Amino acid sequence: MAKQSIFGRITQLAKANINALLDGAEDPQKMLDQMVRDYTASIADAESAIAETIGNLRLLEEDHREDVQAAADWGNKAIAASRKADEYRSSGHAADADKFDNLAKVALQRQIGSENEAKAAEPQIASQTQVVDQLKNGLNGMKQKLEQLKSKRNELVARAKSAEAQARVHDAVKSIDIMDPTSEVSRFEEKIRREEAKVKGQAELSASSLDAQFESLDDLGELTEVEARLAALKSGSPSRAAVEAPNPPYTPGAGF
Repeated sequence: MAKQSIFGRITQLAKANINALLDGAEDPQKMLDQMVRDYTASIADAESAIAETIGNLRLLEEDHREDVQAAADWGNKAIAASRKADEYRSSGHAADADKFDNLAKVALQRQIGSENEAKAAEPQIASQTQVVDQLKNGLNGMKQKLEQLKSKRNELVARAKSAEAQARVHDAVKSIDIMDPTSEVSRFEEKIRREEAKVKGQAELSASSLDAQFESLDDLGELTEVEARLAALKSGSPSRAAVEAPNPPYTPGAGF
């Protein structure tokens, strides 16, 4: 996977607005679960690619150090050969002096070559170092975003469970309202009242019937008295009615 494509993907994911994405999602929880999976997979890919990029950078840095060291070593060899040539030349050995001067030139050529290689690698090393820093920052941003995603998902799951529990409570309360136990109690109380009223009615009916019986007894006693007096009249006995009749009222001036 190309470094630039990885960097672009990391940047895109790290800058993603979670809340904006959730607002347009039909099922935010499922979307968050998918985003967590995508981020986790992307982080794994990024870590692998970044590790490879860092490895390549370290190789470049190692080669650069070797080129710098080689340039220094060839410079030292050039100095040593030049000094040796000067010694031979001062002692009158011109041929040996020329030989070591040639060796010094060869060393200087090698030094220049190593220096050129080191200089050529420096811009690439600087560029790779910048890319690695960006990738590391992007990777850290992705990891932070992943934690946000997980936190958001956990929050959403908790809210969903809470809403579900509240819905169950609401349904239970609604079913209780529909059943309305107080109405059952009211109906039972009304039934008892009707039974009590019925008992009162029966008692009242019984009382009126008993009064009628006593009244009939009074009527019977009165008829019996009448029969007795009639029988006395017929037998010539003083009439009980006459005997028991009250004296006439006194009238002033009335004679005997």
